[in-house]
Amino acid sequence: MHDTPWYESFFGEDYFRLYTPFLPPTKTQQDVEALIKLLHLEPKDSVLDLCCGYGRHALALAQYGCQVTGLDLSPVLLAKARASTLEQQQQIRWLESDMRNIPFSGEFSAIINMFTSFGYFASDEENQKVLQQIAKALKPGGVFLLETIYQPRVIRTLAPHSIIRYPDGLIVLEERQVDLLTSHNEVRITLIDPEGKRREHFQSIRMYTLTELVSMLSATGLKLQAYYGGLDTSPLTLESRLVLISQKQ
Repeated sequence: MHDTPWYESFFGEDYFRLYTPFLPPTKTQQDVEALIKLLHLEPKDSVLDLCCGYGRHALALAQYGCQVTGLDLSPVLLAKARASTLEQQQQIRWLESDMRNIPFSGEFSAIINMFTSFGYFASDEENQKVLQQIAKALKPGGVFLLETIYQPRVIRTLAPHSIIRYPDGLIVLEERQVDLLTSHNEVRITLIDPEGKRREHFQSIRMYTLTELVSMLSATGLKLQAYYGGLDTSPLTLESRLVLISQKQ
């Protein structure tokens, strides 16, 4: 294990190469249309895309007319987000920061945290800090949407190994295990380029139950409004992802 936390090294060029083939613009547009409906967003509403990555949701929300801020720890992904902003002639505020440090108070009508961007820290106390920061940054009555993995699904569908071959010749091996004591989903990802160059990354994400998350949200003054198995408002099941909507009291 390296001293550097996994989330400080993973979200770079390799991350972009791994996931963008599976996230076409049509998927992003579908997500944002669902977000607008679920959160009752209006043009000019202030929205924070927490862990915004290369900005795919933030850019689409800005195009809708929202006043968008994107916050992420990765300088590589933020550089791509800024480049897209210039290309699309959008007005978005981009900030490089840890999600445990959101430098706003009472600023946003809505905060979104998408694509399993929660539970990155080793302790529940550190993950709780993220929710405390979210509550602080929201306006009274503001809403928070979390879209993430669901613990029962991960455990029930765990595949210890998988190999993906990309059209450009990249081969990706994933080795997975669940730490049942800490409820962390641990994945070792090995990338092998067509020329044989090999790189490895590691992920360790805390998986939460619905009960745990609702309790954590409540402790910060965020009251549960709804929960679903997806942005399409499908029911939460043992086989679904998890979408939670809460409101600052």
